[in-house]
Amino acid sequence: MSLKEPKSMFVKVRCSKCKNEQIIFGNATTVVNCLVCGKELAVPTGGRAKIKSRILESLN
Repeated sequence: MSLKEPKSMFVKVRCSKCKNEQIIFGNATTVVNCLVCGKELAVPTGGRAKIKSRILESLN
């Protein structure tokens, strides 16, 4: 019996306004704002979040 790997992941992003790097959940169900300047980084879409900033890497 094999286990399926989850399709969700954490994503390291960089804020385009203040250049802060932050780790967010790829399937976020709420709006994710930058912790430093408050700029919107991701918005929920029903499945995966729409990421509005630069993705630096995907973390498993």
